[in-house]
Amino acid sequence: MRKIFYQIILLLVIIFIVHSLYVVWINPNVEIIKQFALENGTSLPRNFFIIFKDIEQEICMILFFWGIYLIADKFYETSAQSYLFDVDLLEDVNSDSNDAENILKNLEELPKEINDSPLIKIISSALRRFLITGSVQNASESITPALDALIVKNEAELALVKYIAWAIPSIGFLGTVRGIGMAMTQAEIAVAGDIGPMTESLGMAFNSTFVALLASIIIMLMLSFLGRAQDEQLVRVQEYCEKYLIKRISIIKKPE
Repeated sequence: MRKIFYQIILLLVIIFIVHSLYVVWINPNVEIIKQFALENGTSLPRNFFIIFKDIEQEICMILFFWGIYLIADKFYETSAQSYLFDVDLLEDVNSDSNDAENILKNLEELPKEINDSPLIKIISSALRRFLITGSVQNASESITPALDALIVKNEAELALVKYIAWAIPSIGFLGTVRGIGMAMTQAEIAVAGDIGPMTESLGMAFNSTFVALLASIIIMLMLSFLGRAQDEQLVRVQEYCEKYLIKRISIIKKPE
């Protein structure tokens, strides 16, 4: 719940920043460009300010930066735990004074940010199964369901980002429909010889699609990188369990 609250707060901050940029930077420059084009009888140029000037582009930028933050946050969370795979957390298993319960207790006493990592959770789950059943096979079989649960968790956490990746081009399409609709209402003016208003409306339609598709491509690219990183994490968890946990759990003194 706290994480959702932080995400909403960040969204509000992004809305404020992006809208402020439009108010103090983009919109004033658009007015200057429009005035210049009107005085010289030329059409609006296709520059940064004209392409990004409409409300659909502003909404797309808000969602884009929000999605970038959500993806970057998950990247950081995944990469921050990668060093655990280079640490032998069960190196003391060879000692005769250690049993499964002591090893589990040592894992539970690790700092919270480490204890919440998928690797520690899965190892702890396997050790609990071993304590209950006294069977190495049962402990080994508990790893696969734990990995499946982690996959479901990763998918659930990426649901919002996937929605953003879908919403951005949809908003761009709404801008396209709005621009084409405005252009159709100005058809009579164009027939009379003044095509300026009609071309401006069509430009708005195409600009919103251009911005939305560009933002969506970047979001989807980063989302694919994140999905690959999470899949690699799952593979490394499984390899770690096979290399350290399953190999060494058999020499732990079985619970009486």
